[in-house]
Amino acid sequence: MAKFTERVFSGVQPTGNLHLGNYLGALKRFVEMQATHPCIYCVVDLHAMTMGHDPATLKRTTREVTAAFLACGIDPERNIVFNQSRVHQHSELAWVLDCVARMGWLNRMTQFKEKAGKDRENASVGIFNYPVLMAADILIYKATHVPVGDDQKQHLELARDVAQKFNNDFADSIAAHGHEGGFFPLPEPLIQGPATRVMSLRDGSKKMSKSDASEFSYIAVMDDADAVAQKIRRAKTDPGALPGEVAGLAGRPEAENLVGIFAGLNDQSKDEVLAEYGGAQFSGFKSALTDLIVAKLAPIRAEMIRLADAPDHVDAVLADGAKRAREIAAPVMDSVKDILGLVR
Repeated sequence: MAKFTERVFSGVQPTGNLHLGNYLGALKRFVEMQATHPCIYCVVDLHAMTMGHDPATLKRTTREVTAAFLACGIDPERNIVFNQSRVHQHSELAWVLDCVARMGWLNRMTQFKEKAGKDRENASVGIFNYPVLMAADILIYKATHVPVGDDQKQHLELARDVAQKFNNDFADSIAAHGHEGGFFPLPEPLIQGPATRVMSLRDGSKKMSKSDASEFSYIAVMDDADAVAQKIRRAKTDPGALPGEVAGLAGRPEAENLVGIFAGLNDQSKDEVLAEYGGAQFSGFKSALTDLIVAKLAPIRAEMIRLADAPDHVDAVLADGAKRAREIAAPVMDSVKDILGLVR
């Protein structure tokens, strides 16, 4: 395999009302990675269309997610920040990869089964096919590393399979065009930290989601201190005290979730949190957790409110990011066309 320059790519759907799981599972990690890697962060607005959408809402939430990137500390000059639909090479490469990927691979994607439910015949082709667009998002920049949650790891494995099959299917042409050792890298997942999968505050077996029927199941990034306090106070726990070590969290999903949230926000391991709070009742721990969440989210919330009044700045960031993204994506797509024998 050829040696590829390390590059991080990741995207967030502009579905609105970002929550604590989005922050811990994605945004906080994005900020950390910009210190060690060149990074491309994308608001994946094309993906947001797969379930049906309201155009005015999509435009608004695209700006909101961009504002969240900036408010959390992502530097748009050091990194590339843009929205997916501005770079048409994503869609172009997705069609090429559609012709490489296999139906059997997509049929095994568990998220399609979850989102389509029992009425698969009425699910959009986009819902079925969006892992291929996700692969194109990554491979158009020849990204080598992708921060993902556990629930997206299967999709990254698909991207690796598609990249490998492209490299194999067109090996002779790839070599003839001067790309020894393969054209696409096989991107590696970056799954790390104590809170890569934040669960519902009302049910520790379900992922935190803003689509949950109860607003008390999640903490929104824009929640104020009173809302955070109320939600944490009502978060489901069990009668026992906090254990002194991680093994004691087995079979206690709600307790493990709260400890993981605390650890993720405070840059600690779960063991370190339990070393301090082990033996304590949940009332005291919840109070400390509330204070920590408010301390971490309040500055982000304030900056997002400020940026909401500066849409021209947000739009300028997206425009500049898209220009820089196209400068990387365009020659990659041109090379793909040459490899495939497409006249350009």
